[in-house]
Amino acid sequence: MTVISGYLGAGKTTLINRLLAADHGLKLMVLVNDFGAINIDARLLASRDEDTIALTNGCVCCTMGADLFMALGDALDRRPRPDHLIVEASGVSDPARIANAALAEPEMRYGGIVTVVDGLAFDGLQADPLIGPQLVDQVAKADVIAVSKIPEEAALPRLATDAATLRSNDVDTLARLLLLQPVATATPASGAPHPTHTAWSCSDVTGVDVATLRAALAARPAGLFRLKGRVIDRSGAAWDVQVVGQQIEVTPAQADCAPALVGIGLSDRLSLTDVDAWWASLSAG
Repeated sequence: MTVISGYLGAGKTTLINRLLAADHGLKLMVLVNDFGAINIDARLLASRDEDTIALTNGCVCCTMGADLFMALGDALDRRPRPDHLIVEASGVSDPARIANAALAEPEMRYGGIVTVVDGLAFDGLQADPLIGPQLVDQVAKADVIAVSKIPEEAALPRLATDAATLRSNDVDTLARLLLLQPVATATPASGAPHPTHTAWSCSDVTGVDVATLRAALAARPAGLFRLKGRVIDRSGAAWDVQVVGQQIEVTPAQADCAPALVGIGLSDRLSLTDVDAWWASLSAG
């Protein structure tokens, strides 16, 4: 589950629409506060009733209602079950309280908090003594910052956060960071900009000491935002690894799949050479 946060008018609904329409191949389920601001492209719309919008790509939007835990239960009960749940937080809510619901649900994995920041209005809102503290808190709790409404030629604003920061219209990168769907990236032609994301993967993940692994994950290379997969410990037992921002989970594996790890981060903050060296040192230990 991923939480989309941000102050009123920052562009949360626009970002959700872009993720729904993106070519990620996943069945998304989006819980929104209301459908009033959701403007779904008619070409994507399969059906609509009072509290559900179904899309032709297998995604669905539902109104959240008053009880988040009931809504999450409904999401888990759906058949087919969605691959990823996105929750739109209200503009004045604490995104961490919503994210904690994912951490409390054993059948759900934490997918991070994305805070949408209005690049044009943020400085003025931050200076407001009533609004400013809430904006700062939303930024501080984010795993990813998506900056909206700034021209392509303008630099991203400097925010007091170590979270990955990018433009909200960079849906390709956002989808990969949030949904962890890394794909091989072709070498750019001469003069073309480099991709803003980079992926790492490793299949040599056997003979791992779990305690060492947990410590290494906490001290992983800067910029390795997302990591998931399965490792095999020295006794032959399998462990699932889920890392999102500062949230780290290493738990006994419940289902059968091949051991491997895949990670992703922003290319200007993540060195694959550093990741390789980090994993090699962990394996050697």
